[in-house]
Amino acid sequence: MSERCFKCFKPQSVCLCKYTKELDTKIKFVFLMHPKEFRKQRTGTGNLAHICLKDSEIIVGLDFEENARFQELMHSDKYFPVLMYPGEDAWTAKKEGFAQLVGDKTLLVIILDATWFCSKKMIEHNQFLLKLPRVSFAGSYTSIFTFKREPYPDYISTIECCYYFIKELQTINFVDPAIDPEPLMNVFKQMIKLQLQCENDRIAGILPDVHSYDAKYKKAKEIPSFILESKA
Repeated sequence: MSERCFKCFKPQSVCLCKYTKELDTKIKFVFLMHPKEFRKQRTGTGNLAHICLKDSEIIVGLDFEENARFQELMHSDKYFPVLMYPGEDAWTAKKEGFAQLVGDKTLLVIILDATWFCSKKMIEHNQFLLKLPRVSFAGSYTSIFTFKREPYPDYISTIECCYYFIKELQTINFVDPAIDPEPLMNVFKQMIKLQLQCENDRIAGILPDVHSYDAKYKKAKEIPSFILESKA
């Protein structure tokens, strides 16, 4: 087995860390990662977002009401916790009073890092999260995650959530407009490119089949031009 990077968990030969850059947005992002996501998808977008976002944290679990670290963050006078989750009452960058709501505290954005099915299970186990103020997007976005199919086009990945949320908050100067959030999208595109290339190498016989269902998929994947042209 090839040696792996301890940050992105990819084999050293295809480490993605060189495409990352630490961003200090003055927002604390906390990724609540489902155990299944941690075991099988540690190389996913939540971890890549964590690498890029200064002072962010990943907390793995299913029930967070008794999680000591999470409760410490929730009860700290330093933070104003919000849940990134859709809803009619969710705050967006276009709603007046958002900055006043947060006040002089540090915005703490809680993001469920899991599949859409597992995220519903996480909410079922943590109903108290729904009592928090919610944040969402003023605009509509379509995921570029070509390697993975979501239930609907506007179901975007964890790293895309962070990217678009930061971009929208920059429009109201809640996040410094001088900060460039593109490293989030750049490393995401490189991850997609790597996945598609590996799948094509498997189809070409360069790499072995890993899953029992791999034999069903023999058509080479097209790598979108916007990924090929992304910054390295």
